[in-house]
Amino acid sequence: MKEYEILNVHAVEIIDSIGNPTLDVTIKLKDGITGSASVPSGVSIGQYEAMELRDGDKRHNGYGVEQAVTNVNTRIADKIIGMNALEQVKIDNLLIKADGTDNKKKYGSNAILGVSLACARACANALSIPLYRYIGGINTKLLPLPMINLLNGGKNVRNTIDIKEFMIAPVGADSFSHAMEMACEIFSAMNRVLIFRKLSTGLGDDGGFIPDLSSASEVLDVMMEAVEAAGYRPEIDIKFAIDVAASKLYDENNDMYYFPGESYMSGKEIYRNAEEMVQYYEDLVNRYPLYSIEDGLGENDIKGWKLLTYRLGDKIQLVGDDLFATNEKRIIYGVSNKMANSVLIKPNQIGTLTETLNAVEIAKCAGYKTIISHRAGDTEDSFIADLAVAVSSGQIKTGAPCRGDRVAKYNRLLKIEEEIGKDSKFFLP
Repeated sequence: MKEYEILNVHAVEIIDSIGNPTLDVTIKLKDGITGSASVPSGVSIGQYEAMELRDGDKRHNGYGVEQAVTNVNTRIADKIIGMNALEQVKIDNLLIKADGTDNKKKYGSNAILGVSLACARACANALSIPLYRYIGGINTKLLPLPMINLLNGGKNVRNTIDIKEFMIAPVGADSFSHAMEMACEIFSAMNRVLIFRKLSTGLGDDGGFIPDLSSASEVLDVMMEAVEAAGYRPEIDIKFAIDVAASKLYDENNDMYYFPGESYMSGKEIYRNAEEMVQYYEDLVNRYPLYSIEDGLGENDIKGWKLLTYRLGDKIQLVGDDLFATNEKRIIYGVSNKMANSVLIKPNQIGTLTETLNAVEIAKCAGYKTIISHRAGDTEDSFIADLAVAVSSGQIKTGAPCRGDRVAKYNRLLKIEEEIGKDSKFFLP
């Protein structure tokens, strides 16, 4: 095997899309070729995710990453300089072992992931092939269906929408570029609909609109209006998806899910137990073209997940995010207990490219679908766009068609589609 010796590893502190620090890592190979990657960060962070290393001092309200940067430039660099960058698995496993913790808290999952992704990109550059082909091989040609964020809510948004994300999926498209055309037209139509209704057109972290609406049903009604205003047909051209982020709604004091926005708008306290949550989703599925529900129950609500999967698992896509955390053991546990039928894949939840690819493989072998996903605190790095094509995931979730950090992924996929040309395929669920 050709040697691409790692000559230097260097990290710097940069800023992500929500104003928090993160890392950008560059790996330089002996022949002078480099590869860089920046690390996203979540706002809604699950219990089972690998741990970022943050400084905890006065800088950036404690969110600085100077310690993680130092770990890359010293401890990690000392271990991998001189190694062959093509040995991705060997490098990733070395870093996992050197960290020595279950959640990568010693070096920081952000430090380890930056190095892991930069290593892959440096190799792709050295071989003069696209990143998706370096990771996925010669038969990579499937472009993902985009799950486009339209409206935002949830705990981290100051509006009355309790569900974290409402998305559209352009299932009537015949190509990725056509899907983006449809999505952008609907996004513009949504802006007009909100203006007509005298509602806020402000944007959330994921780029979606953040108006005050009374319930999920009202949000979906507004989405139906926007789809039709853009000249498309719900169910036939466009289907809907939601990310509930139910772990953030769970009230452990009474073992129920609390909906603060709906409570405020209705004038009465709205709590739902697991059974009522499942009934709530069944009602939405029966009334709207809803094909995907992500994190419909809390990450530790095992009975609830089993019930949800039993009742809706053969009808729609049930996605585990906090439930699985891109973790092989969590996915195996979920499969064995018949929870969900799809896995959200976020590289920074687990910390290395190798573990990410393992999670995708395990999910697919179990017959589960996979969706590659961004994070709320993201950067202009488009790595996940190449990853989605490399692993033939078939779906990608990377925000609204606005804000540079979100659009960078869509634009990269448009370029990949153009590059693959007539041999490209487009996934439809």
